Amino acid sequence: MRRIGVILFTTLKNSGPALAEFRARLAKLGWSEGTNLETEIWSAENRVDPFPALVRQSVARKVEVIVVQSTPGARAAKELSTGIPVVFAWVSDPVGSGVVASLARPGGHVTGTSLQILEIAGKHIELLKALVPKLERVAWLHNPALGKIDVDASERYANAAARLGVGLMSLAVDKAAGIEPAFAAAARERIQAMVIGTNPIYVSERERIVRLARQYRIATMFGSRSLVAAGGLASYGPDWVDSFARAASYVDRILRGAKPADLPVEQSDRFELVINRKTAAEIGLTIPQSVLLQATEVIE
Repeated sequence: MRRIGVILFTTLKNSGPALAEFRARLAKLGWSEGTNLETEIWSAENRVDPFPALVRQSVARKVEVIVVQSTPGARAAKELSTGIPVVFAWVSDPVGSGVVASLARPGGHVTGTSLQILEIAGKHIELLKALVPKLERVAWLHNPALGKIDVDASERYANAAARLGVGLMSLAVDKAAGIEPAFAAAARERIQAMVIGTNPIYVSERERIVRLARQYRIATMFGSRSLVAAGGLASYGPDWVDSFARAASYVDRILRGAKPADLPVEQSDRFELVINRKTAAEIGLTIPQSVLLQATEVIE
């Protein structure tokens, strides 16, 4: 019986599909829960601060591999796992955030999958231009507390907006209390659409963000389907279920003797466009057929 630990960023309920696919892939690789594998699962409940304690708890449980979601989780696991192999998922820039030395040669005891969130900034602005007639100004809601990742993302959105002839308003919000003032400021500046960065605060405050966007009739673009299911207008981003489930192949190889340092970081190659047609109607938008034809899913 081998033992692994899984530290989720999202709640157990929201991680259900990703966990199920992760376990299914492990089973295909010969690891059956309760037969030759024991999996202990913890959740940070959409918050950053629990990660250090959860990593220490997994170490105390003597797991052989730690699977962890998110950049803050990967950083905590790298620092506190006492050399136990770590497989990360849902990390947008593992090199820039200092989690690995390089994608091809991670080094140390950490490896995993990269989401390539930074690479799709231009696509977000393009889709908003297609969704909002005569789009002139877009806001970028982002968290400066994320450091280099946020700096890089902000630069990419600024470049994409300039290239596409759209004005960009930067709204830096690092606390939940700043979300409502940010939307009010966007409304005063007659912002028509907003790109919302993918980070723990905004995910945990998604209901508030969705409510404010409807109140001010602002078209929203996210990087994850879960926020569109909650009432956001649209999302374009990696297949989050597939990205997490890919951790299974790393766990398999590590349990069979491979070293994380020798396992290159994989990049997401499956992206999803999700549209909420009900939300579009509520804010007075008609989704063009050209966008609907690109959609992976349309929520009615």
